Amino acid sequence: MAAHKDALRNYQPTHFLFEVSEDGRIATIRLNRPERKNPLTFESYRELRDLFRALADASDIRAVVLTGAGGNFSSGGDVFEIIEPLTKMAMPDLLAFTRMTGDLVKAMRKCPQPVIAAVDGICAGAGAILAMASDLRVATTEAKTAFLFTRVGLAGADMGACGILPRIIGQGRAAELLFTGRAMSAAEGHAWGFYNNLYPANDLEAEAQKLARSLADGPWFAHTMTKTMLNQEWAMGIDELIESEAQAQAICMATKDFRRAFEAFVEKRKPVFEGN
Repeated sequence: MAAHKDALRNYQPTHFLFEVSEDGRIATIRLNRPERKNPLTFESYRELRDLFRALADASDIRAVVLTGAGGNFSSGGDVFEIIEPLTKMAMPDLLAFTRMTGDLVKAMRKCPQPVIAAVDGICAGAGAILAMASDLRVATTEAKTAFLFTRVGLAGADMGACGILPRIIGQGRAAELLFTGRAMSAAEGHAWGFYNNLYPANDLEAEAQKLARSLADGPWFAHTMTKTMLNQEWAMGIDELIESEAQAQAICMATKDFRRAFEAFVEKRKPVFEGN
């Protein structure tokens, strides 16, 4: 992780809310158009992409929570601010748009911090993609998640969904959701492994922050390595991935955090990780 401490502490986005915990270790991104169920626009896509790219240089931030305001996560692309203009665009502009939205997913996967999606209510279209692109997902029992691109005459192949979603919930289940566009209930999402845990609405954000805190206060250099390997090993054979993990683990063993954990165990205390 690049050593640009406090790089985003004073960041003030235009199209969503951004907060950093007092100690600087946890960032919370809150989609904030609750009257419309937090839809995305051309501008918010770009700003989110740029923020996740900038997180690569924010060495103080060690975990990210992504959520929505007003009891919903996100209804996806705004009908009148995105979908209607897209119907009037020529192919070069359409391709520029789809590449830009894909760049947001790439930025989420490439930022070193674990990203936790905290999902309540509607999580649809591009909103479902944002949850999918996160590293961990928690939700309320009322969450409804739909990859509804076919409902507007588009392919389920959007922003990496045909590649990433099957790896989370399996090929058959992903195919059903991407072909039909139906909503996946919170119970299905939990049973299928899309959601790591379900919580009552009043507890969702606290539980997401609790998870983020456990990661931020843990061996966060090692967490960045875990995220890197989870991404890189998709395209590797068994020999290559085992060798890559041998190298990754040797790098982590060379850190002082590895020694700190050993000494804490011997002294019967909780280790304090410093990321080096």
